[in-house]
Amino acid sequence: MLLEMLRNVDNSNFNAVIFRRDTSQIFNEGGLWDNAIEMYRPLGIEAVRTPYPTIRFPSGAKIRFSHLQYDKDVHKWQGAQIVLIAFDELAHFSSQQFFYMLSRNRSTCGVKPYVRATCNPDADSWLAKFIQWWWDEDTGYPIPERSGVIRYFVRVGDNIIWGDSKAEIVREHPEINKEWIKSFTFIASKLSDNKILMEKDPGYLGNLMAQSEVERERLLHGNWKIRPAAGKYFKRGNFEIVDVVPNKVEAWVRSWDLAATEVSNAEPSPDATAGVLIGRMTDGRYIVADVKHIRKNANDVRKAVLSAATLDKVRYKNVKITVPQDPGQAGKEQANSYVKMLAGHPIETIRPTGSKENRANPFASQVQAGNVLMLRGDWNEEYLAELESFPDGSHDDMVDASSDAFNKLSEVRSWRGLIS
Repeated sequence: MLLEMLRNVDNSNFNAVIFRRDTSQIFNEGGLWDNAIEMYRPLGIEAVRTPYPTIRFPSGAKIRFSHLQYDKDVHKWQGAQIVLIAFDELAHFSSQQFFYMLSRNRSTCGVKPYVRATCNPDADSWLAKFIQWWWDEDTGYPIPERSGVIRYFVRVGDNIIWGDSKAEIVREHPEINKEWIKSFTFIASKLSDNKILMEKDPGYLGNLMAQSEVERERLLHGNWKIRPAAGKYFKRGNFEIVDVVPNKVEAWVRSWDLAATEVSNAEPSPDATAGVLIGRMTDGRYIVADVKHIRKNANDVRKAVLSAATLDKVRYKNVKITVPQDPGQAGKEQANSYVKMLAGHPIETIRPTGSKENRANPFASQVQAGNVLMLRGDWNEEYLAELESFPDGSHDDMVDASSDAFNKLSEVRSWRGLIS
């Protein structure tokens, strides 16, 4: 990626931005910034770290290093005109961030605007689905004959339309303007392709070999399908995904699991705040109708919780809300603040007890029996992935919220019982 930057540095108006998800990932010892300085120093560069990490070449061309920690950070780039946008570890970014930044990929310097990205496999990322044509759905490994093959796509709303040529897309979708269509390719590579690294650090291969089977498959062999052993409590095949709620729902509960830690340099991937809406139908079955998964600052989380409560009331009328009250005064104050904010909505604070596994057992039992439906939504895949990885996965916030909602529903027979 750093070498790619050199292609146009003799153009005085050329500019590029290299993104990492978090600032610390730019300045880690021996990381992106250090490597860039070492590589570019012989070219007579000027490098500054403040206010924005930037490297300027003698011609005037410049490379800036930045981060997109939150989805909302993309709006800081409104009005920007970036010739080359580069994402280091693209799977760490959200699809919203990626597609928004494409709108900033513009140029008047004579260099056609383009994007470059690196990534490691992540079966649960949006990227795995986006590049699915390039890897084998049965094995998870890249298909050698397709590596580097250029395809074309256009995004309309949340839908991606692919084709082998621009003409094919326009022919099948005449409403699409040819100028909207972008080219894309995926080039698979392995550690053995990085001969310089292998020569400088021959022990690195041993480090990868010492990883778990899942990590070896991902990082050493490029497997886009492998996940940690799944299904100890939940299997995705036990859910029936439906397009509408099939029967009358007699009671609704949305339970929230509130994140204790915000995203930061020290905690780049903490648990998120999760809000799971579950209904019990008159035939005794249950349906998971919506899942909110929010990794934002405390103020934005509160806004999202209030917004969800308002929408739930419009859509389903009577929805019980629960928020956890953690031990200690701080937990009590946080819970009370949500009760005050949600005045006018039926809300209750709960004190979860017992292990996470024990709390999840009642919900898991109904899922295993085939008694839990799921309303189709763009949150389904992320939700199912976390359920399947429980209790060994790195996050369990959506599982906890599901357990609380289900257990609250199980306490009563009807909506009247929830508000009494």
